[in-house]
Amino acid sequence: MLSLFSLIMPSKYVAILFISVAAFSAYFSDQYGTVIDIEMIRNMIETDTSETADLITWGLMSRVLVLGLLPAIIVFRLRLQKVKIQRYLAAHALVTGVSLCVAAACVLSYSSQYASFFREHKSVRYYVTPAYPIYSALQFAASFSHIDTDLPFKSFDAISSILEDETDHKELIILVVGETARADHFSLNGYSRVTNPLLAKESRLISYSRIQSCGTSTAISVPCMFSYSGHDGFDVKSARNTENGLDLLQKAGVNVLWRDNNSDSKGVADRIPFENYRTADKNPICNPECRDEGMLDGLQTYINDQTGDILIVLHQMGSHGPAYFQRYPPEFERFTPACQSAELSDCSQQEIINAYDNTIVYTDYFLSKVIDFLKANTPKYETAMFYVSDHGESLGESGIYLHGMPYRFAPDAQTHVPVIAWIGESSDIDYEKSKRLKDLDNTHDEVFDTLLTVFEVNTNLLPSAKDKLIVLSEEDE
Repeated sequence: MLSLFSLIMPSKYVAILFISVAAFSAYFSDQYGTVIDIEMIRNMIETDTSETADLITWGLMSRVLVLGLLPAIIVFRLRLQKVKIQRYLAAHALVTGVSLCVAAACVLSYSSQYASFFREHKSVRYYVTPAYPIYSALQFAASFSHIDTDLPFKSFDAISSILEDETDHKELIILVVGETARADHFSLNGYSRVTNPLLAKESRLISYSRIQSCGTSTAISVPCMFSYSGHDGFDVKSARNTENGLDLLQKAGVNVLWRDNNSDSKGVADRIPFENYRTADKNPICNPECRDEGMLDGLQTYINDQTGDILIVLHQMGSHGPAYFQRYPPEFERFTPACQSAELSDCSQQEIINAYDNTIVYTDYFLSKVIDFLKANTPKYETAMFYVSDHGESLGESGIYLHGMPYRFAPDAQTHVPVIAWIGESSDIDYEKSKRLKDLDNTHDEVFDTLLTVFEVNTNLLPSAKDKLIVLSEEDE
């Protein structure tokens, strides 16, 4: 690889590039089991400064300094002998040829071992540093070379089936998009620790126990869950150029608002009202991190100013790692000792789990506040809350931490997500019938259809072939 790259740029700079990429990517592979693939590079590009700051630790800086910067300086200061271009190309051709011959000889000599090993351990190739990170970066860059800026924006037909003069049939739905929550750490789903003490008291609550996420990162899962294409047909580039579920609802006359306490909407809210709650200028509860519950501030005023159906999306900071201890106020530290560092190697696995579980306790509190808010509006509106996490999180199982693994071999901890529904007394969603669906296998794909069903919006799109999450009262079993 080094010889091939040296045909494009001087060998000295190729070596510096390889050393730097290796030092950086190997740190995350060693510490968290992270794979630097094309989707992880997309996450890096689309994240914000606050999320990046959590990952910049003394461990990272010392690793990059000792194994990256210092060797790079040494290589840079080396004086290389200048040779004629013919000799330069001949030398590289010889090195490349010999390397390929040696590699071929190794593979042929032990072909049975290589074949069985890579068949059973396909994930190994994702950790080859710096080859795979560089390959992924080239893939990511190449993906933009095929973008046609003149492509027409793809839209769908959407017509509300609700009569305009029906003043007593107004929906108020709050959809909470969670961050990094895994289903098996919700006590509602059987977790041994009580992480959902407040939600457990709600009588009209449904916790769906078998939901798989669309991706293992926010950059994929959030746009995918609002996309008609679903997991199997989802493509990030086409999604940016296609109407999503929120666009359809707004076209049908629903008042849609997105409030964000995360990095952003990943393109989902590009065409609807968007409010950023990551700063103290907007969020009244920042100490110093801006809390999710701050997104409820002033929400009643917004509702009072609207006519017709309303959908409010609240995008949480939730349980985003590795600085779990920063994701909740001190009074929610129920499980101790909790890891107090973004450098997870400084903590035991149990301390990491304690800190993570505390974030779930705070999410439980936040969701209970959302439900209380909806209860106060129930006499006037048909109310309901839906909560869906974008992806899960690895907490040290098999030496893997955080999220973002390639979906094809990602552990269940990163793809099994909690989905919760609270059905208000005034809602036309049949609570008892919907509750019977809670243990069926399902995916993020149903978010799109569920929103259209709740607001009774007709489209020119075929419904999902999967089981539904909810049933309306007028529907037969």
